[in-house]
Amino acid sequence: MTSRDGYQWTPQAGLTQGVPSLGVISPPTNIKDTNEPWDVIVIGGGYCGLTATRDLTVAGFKTLLLEARDRIGGRSWSSNIDGYPYEMGGTWVHWHQAHVWREITRYKMSNALTPSFNFTHGVNHFQLRTSPNASVSTYMTHEAEDDLLRTALHKLTNVDGNNGRTILPFPHDVFHVPEFREYDNMSYADRISQIQDELSPNERATLEAFILLCSGGKLENSSFGEFLHWWAMSGYTYQGCMDCLISYKFRDGQSAFARQFWNEALGTGRLGYVFDCPVASVSDGDGDGSGSDVRVTARDGRVHAAKRVICTIPLNVLSGIRFSPPLSAIRASAAQAGHVNMCTKVHAEVDNQAMRSWTGITYPFNKLCYAIGDGTTPVGNTHLVCFGTDANHLQPEEDVRETLKAVGELAPGAFEVKMLVFHNWVKDEFAKGAWFFSRPGMVSDCLEGLRERHGGVVFANSDWALGWRSFIDGAIEEGTRAARMVVEELRPERGVRACL
Repeated sequence: MTSRDGYQWTPQAGLTQGVPSLGVISPPTNIKDTNEPWDVIVIGGGYCGLTATRDLTVAGFKTLLLEARDRIGGRSWSSNIDGYPYEMGGTWVHWHQAHVWREITRYKMSNALTPSFNFTHGVNHFQLRTSPNASVSTYMTHEAEDDLLRTALHKLTNVDGNNGRTILPFPHDVFHVPEFREYDNMSYADRISQIQDELSPNERATLEAFILLCSGGKLENSSFGEFLHWWAMSGYTYQGCMDCLISYKFRDGQSAFARQFWNEALGTGRLGYVFDCPVASVSDGDGDGSGSDVRVTARDGRVHAAKRVICTIPLNVLSGIRFSPPLSAIRASAAQAGHVNMCTKVHAEVDNQAMRSWTGITYPFNKLCYAIGDGTTPVGNTHLVCFGTDANHLQPEEDVRETLKAVGELAPGAFEVKMLVFHNWVKDEFAKGAWFFSRPGMVSDCLEGLRERHGGVVFANSDWALGWRSFIDGAIEEGTRAARMVVEELRPERGVRACL
């Protein structure tokens, strides 16, 4: 089935909106009576909401899932086009991410992963361009690429003479590490200024392109402390960073994984759902979580009530929902400021088969600064996944010629583009940005407040996870936490034994 989300471009058909996805749910609802009593309402069908919904229904609770889109997956979903999965948002997973791996093993999908890289044939090199002059490129082996970025990242993260281990020995606990606040308050630009004399020009260009790929923001508005947290979660090493962030994806796409959560929840017979249902307001009558109904009103006026609500709406969207009682000052302030990630992600199918073993950086002049040849389509073409940041301001559907130009700048004259596939997260009203990445000081100042209870409403989202914050693993972590909290509160009155 075809989702309203996403875009596809080919030379023959031009630009079309909407792409096929396994995540599309039909029919869009299975309930007829909005007055039907529910134990819990879950707002949002991304991995956080899917995890919470699955856990609640398995534990015996009647659960209503409300989703603004026509599909599940939230910011992690895939489109299968001509037999090839294009990851529109969150993509990579790893067995070092405990929550996501628990679910992979639960659904017997440990053999469903495929490596992103295959450097056994083709051009087999890394291409670095720091100038718009097409004749100026630096070529090196992937081993040399690794050495270049490894050296630069170790200079960036070695704030304590121990590659960050001393500052963040327990990366899930930043609340009790006073030293972390110093680095969280730093921007990327602040930290690079400290080490600029230690970096060669190629090291600096490669480092900046990579860390901006991680934040999707700008050097001036991205928290160095948040990247240090990513580094710590990856085991304080370059190889761990590469393994966890960008090396393994699902052979059949993220939507095939999300479907497993959905199917299990639906199979319990305790799941109600309404898609195409953006939420306008959430009202907790007593505001104390005492057990009175929490009411959720959709934009079309439909009202649903439950004993508890789990709200998984992303940070950048929260300020558009009316809450009664109002959000806490910390949560409201963080939602108003938002996170910084305005990443552009564009898939390009190109006719050069040898590019399957190519990686490239075009920074700082190009609107797409980082790209990887990470797949071969069924017709034998190469799939490139390309990224731009907030500093580049590429809106791919608004000017396809500009998008094609940016793709071509990655390796001028090396290929012809046969297809583009993308989702514009910046213009997406239910995301307003890509994965979470914090502003300087945001985690130190707001993380605890974002995780606080709000009467009968539990807020859960990867944006404020403790571990792999902003990752699929963080979404599952938060969905698990929220469901467990609600189950423990409602279990005594229902006599239900949780299966969590």
